[in-house]
Amino acid sequence: MAQKLADFAEENGVKYFMISFTDLFGGQRAKLVPTAAISEMEADGAGFAGFATWLDMTPAHADMMAVPDASSVIQLPWKPDVAWVAADCTMEDELVDQAPRVTLKRVLKQATDKGMRIKTGIEAEYFLVLPDGSAISDPYDTAEKPCYDQQAVMRRYDVIAEICDAMLSLGWEPYQNDHEDANGQFEMNFAFDDALATADKHSFFKFMVKSIAEKHGLRATFMPKPFAGLTGNGCHVHVSAWDPSGKTNSFADDTGELGLSADAMHFLGGIMRHAKSMTAITTPTVNSYKRINAPVTTSGATWAPNTVTWSGNNRTHMVRVPGPGRFELRLADGAANPYLLQAAVIASGLTGMDTKADPGKRLDIDMYKDGHKVRGVQKLPLNLLDALRDMEKDKVLCSAMGEEFASAFLKLKRQEWDSYTAHFTEWERQNTLDV
Repeated sequence: MAQKLADFAEENGVKYFMISFTDLFGGQRAKLVPTAAISEMEADGAGFAGFATWLDMTPAHADMMAVPDASSVIQLPWKPDVAWVAADCTMEDELVDQAPRVTLKRVLKQATDKGMRIKTGIEAEYFLVLPDGSAISDPYDTAEKPCYDQQAVMRRYDVIAEICDAMLSLGWEPYQNDHEDANGQFEMNFAFDDALATADKHSFFKFMVKSIAEKHGLRATFMPKPFAGLTGNGCHVHVSAWDPSGKTNSFADDTGELGLSADAMHFLGGIMRHAKSMTAITTPTVNSYKRINAPVTTSGATWAPNTVTWSGNNRTHMVRVPGPGRFELRLADGAANPYLLQAAVIASGLTGMDTKADPGKRLDIDMYKDGHKVRGVQKLPLNLLDALRDMEKDKVLCSAMGEEFASAFLKLKRQEWDSYTAHFTEWERQNTLDV
């Protein structure tokens, strides 16, 4: 039997629990609950007004209850009096189908029913910026090619080390930290895990990085493209499928292309088939399309895709196969909802397996240099509206992820697009004032 949260609190000196859920836009919502009340909350959930968050609800809806999942509990390394716990949203004793964590669990059940255990890892890039977000926080971080800059990473040692120490203490098995390709940008990698656990960790990682940065007088942002001319924040996803015991990788086959099994190739075929519609979820903001459709950056490459292609160990494609038995999707960015990101990738792959989808021909060229020579490859959407239209047309993906989720997500994201188009920009004034 899973440990009760009250017992966890007693054993670890926890005074408060942060019962947290993630809304459709990736916003993390929480209530801080004293340990004295946690048993009641574990049974019935903490009450929220769904309309007050980015969920498709109205003020007339009943209370939405966030029921904590004790298996996800994490004691805050930087504030050990508090423990964070992911929650599943219910309303009137029924799961809220549009809630992202519920959506992911529903998709994972489809994998479980096929005898598959999906494991994933993520690489979440972020910038350390000034508190007002106007510039990177390190005035000396000015190199034309700043990737892996040891001086720059050491100037932010206090922040990076505290985050990494926290992950070590949590047993996440972090294995490398580096300065990324943009000035002021960092990446910290930790071990892959079951997809739901990875999504919970991803959600907590963003909260932790922001909190520790604030503790040091800085601000961390996962915004896809915070600065023109600099490489944006990607969130690469590594995917593999295993038997129910988690010991045998069913995506691995020494005789297959690049060490991929037939199941892996069909799963990859689903990713390729649904890539354009999945983009609404993996790159979910107006700003996202300034990263995947960006001109060359000051470093010489955007490191982001703009076509639906796959390759071996080649970072210029949307999907690369860095080694046998797994592949890396390079499409997603820092704004991706941790739960919906996993759900979209897995749902797309499972539909590919159902239909024995063909991923198409592998391309081993430099897409940044020679991609214009390739005929017949699909281009990724140019903006959020195009991506939403692609997703709406993809009835297979919407059904696999859940009709209620798809309807709510598309509705609220269209409202966001409308809000964006109603906004007047300085560019408009500069270019049309004299017409």
